[in-house]
Amino acid sequence: MSESPKKYPVGWDQMHRDSKALAWRLLDKGTFKGVVAVTRGGMIPACIIARELDLRMIETFCVASYDHTNQRSANILKGLESVGDGEGWVVIDDLVDTGNTYRLIREHLPKAHYACVYAKPQGVPTTDTFVTEVSQDTWVYFPWDMEVQYVKPLVGEG
Repeated sequence: MSESPKKYPVGWDQMHRDSKALAWRLLDKGTFKGVVAVTRGGMIPACIIARELDLRMIETFCVASYDHTNQRSANILKGLESVGDGEGWVVIDDLVDTGNTYRLIREHLPKAHYACVYAKPQGVPTTDTFVTEVSQDTWVYFPWDMEVQYVKPLVGEG
């Protein structure tokens, strides 16, 4: 995905609120053994959710599928054996876009519960729980990827 004309900047406060809202939704899904954070974007929401659900077991499933402006095919950098088939675990990511990352992880953790903070329409069928849906042509800018700088007004954009 190349640079999108629709931009959705998310600040630290909003990320915390939305991650906590995801934790509230997960309370109704049962008791979890632990959290699997999808690196790197899922690490911050996973930490917040682990705190809110009082979970001490946190694992990472390391996948690379984005650079700062483009999505590419998902590549597993580190999988997991410690969580078995995923039963009793919740997999957390910041965003599900096309669903490719979750489809790939489901091959390894088919019984896990999949949750993310933000979801795009193509990715919605691959997640079990999410908080906010954004359009497919929106690029979500997360606070860990941003710095404060001048931005042109919308009227000046082509």
